[in-house]
Amino acid sequence: MALTPLMIHDLATSVLACVCLALDTAAGTVEGQPGCPACRACVVPGAVAWDSCDDPCDSKGGGGQLTVSVARIFSSSDAEFPSESRIVQGVRGCGPPPMLALELVVTLLRCAPTFSEDGCPPTCEELEAAAQVLHVDMVTVYNALLCCLPGTEQRRRGRRFVLGVQRTLGPEGGCVGLEQRATVALPGCAPCPDGESP
Repeated sequence: MALTPLMIHDLATSVLACVCLALDTAAGTVEGQPGCPACRACVVPGAVAWDSCDDPCDSKGGGGQLTVSVARIFSSSDAEFPSESRIVQGVRGCGPPPMLALELVVTLLRCAPTFSEDGCPPTCEELEAAAQVLHVDMVTVYNALLCCLPGTEQRRRGRRFVLGVQRTLGPEGGCVGLEQRATVALPGCAPCPDGESP
């Protein structure tokens, strides 16, 4: 399969839709759990800006910010995936180009309890409620990627991927959330311009 110009963007868009659907499903299962952010769920370029973790802009969906971005792309191979390949390309007698590995970053932010207008810290009840939302989000995002990534490639065995570290973000600036990384295998070859050989 050739590496097409929109392959990376289409994959990021599919991951976003999958995670968003899983968040809405969790909201219907767990009382008080917000669903997919109604106003800020998008594929973004580069590092994620914490633009919003507010309540929803309308009565539909949940508050917060869900983003999918690409951290890096690097060469790998069947034998080494997900490690970076050190195979030199373009020398005499070389094999086909190795596969590419794409590191996706899924970031989900929600509102965090903060000080009251009187300067009082959040109560234990408010903190525990926010912790439950975060913990449900963590499991939901992880399960969504585990279930959806194999189906993003039309191969008998599905797409190869490795789920990386998931870490908690914040609380900072009134936001708290998570970042989940996943390394996904892509084909390493693309048609050469003007019929040239790789």
